[in-house]
Amino acid sequence: MKYHHLGIPTNKPQPEETYLEKYKIFCTDHEKNPFGIQWMRYEPECSLPDLVKHMPHVAFEVEDLQQALAGQKILIEPNSPSEGILVAFIECDGAPVEFLQFLR
Repeated sequence: MKYHHLGIPTNKPQPEETYLEKYKIFCTDHEKNPFGIQWMRYEPECSLPDLVKHMPHVAFEVEDLQQALAGQKILIEPNSPSEGILVAFIECDGAPVEFLQFLR
């Protein structure tokens, strides 16, 4: 697995946010800064788990999402927020962790 980004919840609008209507969240592009920081702003209607909405998460790129999820406490089941990518969240020691698999 390889570090991908750090997602940090915020209540303040950020420059150049992208809106993900399916999830009711705004997010910034983690590639716009040298450290992979992605700001996440959640609408009140967002149904994601509170742990994800209120705590920062670290995200890792994995080769096989199902293998990475084996034996883990899953917070968000595998899904595809955009074409060519699968994501899922787990809980590790009380913190959210995101796994991303790029479909090549």
